[in-house]
Amino acid sequence: MTALKFSGPVLGEQGEEVRDLYVVDGRSTFEPQPGAETAGRGWIVPGLVDAHNHLGLEDGGAVGEEETLAQALADRDTGALLLRDCGSPADTRWVQEREDLPRLIRAGRHIARTKRYIRNYAHEVEPADLPAYVVQEARRGDGWVKLVGDWISRDAGDLAPSFPAEAFAAAIEAAHAEGAKVTAHCFGRDVLQGLLDAGIDCLEHGTGLSVDQVEQMATQGVALVPTVLQTDKFPVFADQGREKFPAYADTMETLHARRREALMAAHEAGVALYVGSDGGGTGRHGYLWEEVRAMHEMGMPAPDVVAAASWRAREWLGFSGLEEGAEADFVVLDRDPRADLSVLAEPERVVLRGSVVAAR
Repeated sequence: MTALKFSGPVLGEQGEEVRDLYVVDGRSTFEPQPGAETAGRGWIVPGLVDAHNHLGLEDGGAVGEEETLAQALADRDTGALLLRDCGSPADTRWVQEREDLPRLIRAGRHIARTKRYIRNYAHEVEPADLPAYVVQEARRGDGWVKLVGDWISRDAGDLAPSFPAEAFAAAIEAAHAEGAKVTAHCFGRDVLQGLLDAGIDCLEHGTGLSVDQVEQMATQGVALVPTVLQTDKFPVFADQGREKFPAYADTMETLHARRREALMAAHEAGVALYVGSDGGGTGRHGYLWEEVRAMHEMGMPAPDVVAAASWRAREWLGFSGLEEGAEADFVVLDRDPRADLSVLAEPERVVLRGSVVAAR
């Protein structure tokens, strides 16, 4: 195989360094390769990570392989080369067998309370069965399990925890015994403390977080994927539910009003923040850069968001950046993304497993 040569500022945890990067047999090397084919010039960024993705999911539930393929290609072609699935009713293991599709870490199917989540999305179970389902999904997935932490309760007329705190604790313990980490969908406040005290590994959305809780997260190493494009829809959710559930509508409006406060408190406390599009269902695939921009507009410095969407997220999930001998997964951009985030929408080159899979 002919070696490929890419030149320009290479971005990573140490900042940037102008270098020649070569790709040989699917791996990155900085050792000169005589005769290498020049394949791109620009800012070289480790492959982007969509840390909250739902490959194989749409509004009505699972979709077939043709639609799943279209979703994966949309993500790939905009540089999202590592997808962390946050729950899907589709069996997407076949994606992992395709060399031309993003790397995929599956969490299996969401686990929710009976009749307390979007129809056709999740396993819907009662508290006594929660640990057994967690074990099942831990064994089916790739080291993660996704719980639905809270959802609207028609009895309460408002957001409420899906399960009692002791059931969550038993589920998290069961997952950890299987070697799996646990994340949970959490819009509101009431569910959070029990999950944190039980040792959860990550929270999705997290709009109800308090200052004390983000400090606890930082101490315990609990990550947060805020999905700010999704949480910006809270006023729509409130309007849709106001007639039947006025308390719920008020809660969603309050959470929307303070979501920037929660996000920036987490950032300032040192919580590990990652970027997730929530693509699938109510979100779209191929628009991770819009979530990057939205997190910046909420107050996060652009360099921090770029890092969170690239090398820091890769390290969190057990993947390399652009070290010597690492997997050659990266994007080449025609300008510095830390100065202009919009460049992430239009990469010059997308390199996956050492092959140029998309080019302008």
